[in-house]
Amino acid sequence: MATKIRLQRHGKKGKPFYHVVIADSRAKRDGKFIEKIGTYNPNTKPASIDINFDSALDWLQKGAIPTDTARAILSYKGVLLKKHLLEGVKKGALTEDQALEKFEVWVKEKEEKIAKKIQTIQDDNAKQQKEKIDQEEEARKKKEEAILAKQKPATEETAAEETAEEEPATEETAEEEPATEEPATEEPATEEPAAEEPAEEKPAEEKPVEEKPAEEETAAEDKKS
Repeated sequence: MATKIRLQRHGKKGKPFYHVVIADSRAKRDGKFIEKIGTYNPNTKPASIDINFDSALDWLQKGAIPTDTARAILSYKGVLLKKHLLEGVKKGALTEDQALEKFEVWVKEKEEKIAKKIQTIQDDNAKQQKEKIDQEEEARKKKEEAILAKQKPATEETAAEETAEEEPATEETAEEEPATEEPATEEPATEEPAAEEPAEEKPAEEKPVEEKPAEEETAAEDKKS
């Protein structure tokens, strides 16, 4: 029975998640499978790959043929390299110790590359996040400046109107102040008649003096009669 190492699709629409399976080459893509040997999640950066290394290697040695995507996944995890080194040991091209040493060196270099890639992705994400925040802050400042620019003419017009309204009020107050002082200047004029009253009463006091001759004349006339 010919077998294949391929991906079986799972996950939601737009967010696929794959199982790495061993299946009969005649079976449907998402149909029955013989064994699940790992998972592949392309939604993360970098993509998350979890592989049962020994099981995948065993199936490769048995003649399982990986699809192009499955081959790339197995190569990324070093399964294909390990198979190649073991074949070299069988052929006598190198010893097991040499094969193991070469594989360990490759794994170390691969881990360093993956760590650098992850760090680069994190730095890029942090940079993009900072740029996004700076753009939002700049947009907010421009919006505030536009609002203040619209409010400034309105406040200036209001202040000018208030000043124009207040100026006549101050002039009216200044003009009314002398009017309120006029009664104070008229008070001495109202007292002048009071001072002249004794002078007008003097002729009234002289009346008895004028009446005395009249009384004498009356008495003389009475004597004559």
